[in-house]
Amino acid sequence: MIYIFLASTLIIIFVLIAWIVPRYAVHQMTRKKPATYDNCFELLEQYRVFTKKEFDDCDKEEIFIRSHDGLKLHGTYIEKHPYSDRIIIIVHGYTSALPWSAQFMNMFFKLGYNALLIDQRRHGQSEGIRTTFGLKEKRDIEAWVEWIIGNKGKDCTIGLHGQSFGGGTVLEYAANPHPRVKFIVADCPYSDLTELIRHQVTVLNRLPTWPFMKLIDILLESKAGFRLQDVSPIKVMRTCKLPILFIHGAADIFVPTKMSIDMYEAKPEPKELLLIDQATHAVAYCYDKERYADKVTQFVIQQTGLPTAREMEEIDPSKHQDSASVQQPYPAYQAQEEAAHASIHRAT
Repeated sequence: MIYIFLASTLIIIFVLIAWIVPRYAVHQMTRKKPATYDNCFELLEQYRVFTKKEFDDCDKEEIFIRSHDGLKLHGTYIEKHPYSDRIIIIVHGYTSALPWSAQFMNMFFKLGYNALLIDQRRHGQSEGIRTTFGLKEKRDIEAWVEWIIGNKGKDCTIGLHGQSFGGGTVLEYAANPHPRVKFIVADCPYSDLTELIRHQVTVLNRLPTWPFMKLIDILLESKAGFRLQDVSPIKVMRTCKLPILFIHGAADIFVPTKMSIDMYEAKPEPKELLLIDQATHAVAYCYDKERYADKVTQFVIQQTGLPTAREMEEIDPSKHQDSASVQQPYPAYQAQEEAAHASIHRAT
């Protein structure tokens, strides 16, 4: 009799766990409470990579656009170089917010870029109910790119930087990028949502694959309208021709380092990979700012061939009397650069 009682108790416990865990997992995946702006600034200052005062001192333009499904999306545009048509879109990770992306601005400012920091849907000042890990968010990136083209010029050079969930988002977007998007920096991105959740279920939480993976997938579809298999950046990478720099902390166990390595190996050229020793999830820049920034700088210059901010200062109309320079400073520089490249090709 006691064995029947114990068996019945174990079955009841298992059923309860199988009922509770998938629901909790789907809530944590799609509706976990995001950080506030103040939370982000506090963390940045703890890591000593950026301060709220630095952000407050920037000249900012607050932007609101509509997503393809009617959500109000928020971004902050920071124009460091008024005469540059180079813009980097920086995309934060899950449960973070726009200020966290500010740590990456300066490395792009030094390359002559202006910055558009965005709040992902359901984060910060953007509307939304559930996160979809790039399935809908890639359409939001499309909307932000279109905003740049419509408001800052159709000839802009655009780059994307995404971290973690932001990295997955920009890699999903890479399936059909706008021609003016010239490169992507993907920091600790996931390669496949099914594999990521399997890792977190079996390795981090030590639960069996069955029935939890199946139940999570079913609940995800019923609650959020998508399946795990719908999000797989590595599938995009196999045919992606856009230059991509993968960066990952070598000690990341939340989104395993191997995911970036796998995507790097799957993707055709051009591509680069940087692993930061001892860095855990989403803190590679905090661990080694110099190495991170040096690699990004080398990658961007190699892929775009554009001038640095210091070179841009030489064509600032406020420092020149020549009317031609004043009217078209940046195209004038481009013409000079093209002529220089032409002379190099003739010489070789």
